[in-house]
Amino acid sequence: MFESIKTYCDSLVKEFDKIPLERKDILERITQYIAKKSILDKPVNLVYICTHNSRRSHFGQVWAKVASDYFHIKNVHTFSGGTEATAFNINAINALKRIGFDIKPINNETNPTYHVQYDLKESPIICFSKVYDNPKNPDKEFAAIMTCSDAEENCPFIPNVELRIGTTYDDPKAFDNTPMQDTKYDERCKQIALETLYVFSKVK
Repeated sequence: MFESIKTYCDSLVKEFDKIPLERKDILERITQYIAKKSILDKPVNLVYICTHNSRRSHFGQVWAKVASDYFHIKNVHTFSGGTEATAFNINAINALKRIGFDIKPINNETNPTYHVQYDLKESPIICFSKVYDNPKNPDKEFAAIMTCSDAEENCPFIPNVELRIGTTYDDPKAFDNTPMQDTKYDERCKQIALETLYVFSKVK
């Protein structure tokens, strides 16, 4: 794992006490899902879902993979999707780059596919905006983690989901093109990283 990302994770694990108890109760359900799958030696498929699959859901996808490696939880596969496809937002990309991720587009499409590298020994995380039932995402035996309230309301039924849970986060998009833009994206990225690391830290 890149040293800057490991150092970032090392600092966040010291801040678990900052997570409110009501949030920990929600996050515990994801922990239990991962733990049960791990005990049965089955793949852990986590799909992070938000409306446009451009910001928070990508943060979830990326940090879940990093957290699984950080805590040595094997056979974890992370994905993201939305109720509509747009593009992986540049401000979200830049927030991850500021932490130390190496992110490169591999095509020149309107909705580019990105390789997100966090460890030279691991395959890059593949990120692009897509609807949650895109063929690249699992269609059975997965957990759907809803990262925004709009997706929670607009996806009343997701076929074959084993766990559907809302971990809603405020949208940093509200601060696009303002002096607070980078600060708010960094805050949201950190919050999702912190809570995702907490989830995996509790897997036994």
